[in-house]
Amino acid sequence: MLKSGKKKSQKPGKSTSKVEILNISKNGIWLYVKTKEYFLSYQDFPWFSDATVSEIFDVKLIHGFHLRWEQLDVDLELESLEHPERYPLKYIPENERKQKKSAA
Repeated sequence: MLKSGKKKSQKPGKSTSKVEILNISKNGIWLYVKTKEYFLSYQDFPWFSDATVSEIFDVKLIHGFHLRWEQLDVDLELESLEHPERYPLKYIPENERKQKKSAA
């Protein structure tokens, strides 16, 4: 306390979380990373569709550009979220791959 009896306001601490899960909906996940918001739809990012809440929340930002979900074994670079057109490869579930092979 100051001599006047008023409390000295403290400076806010430095944020340690650089990635935050904003929302988990029936359609996908909303992330907030380094001042930007991203939506990861389950259609484009199916690894998250059957994940538990705790698995989704267990995400780390590595080197300032790499997102890592250890429990799900999922790695994404921010570049792929910012410019998905540069990353045309899509995950194809195993059952769909088997159907395509048998149809060929």
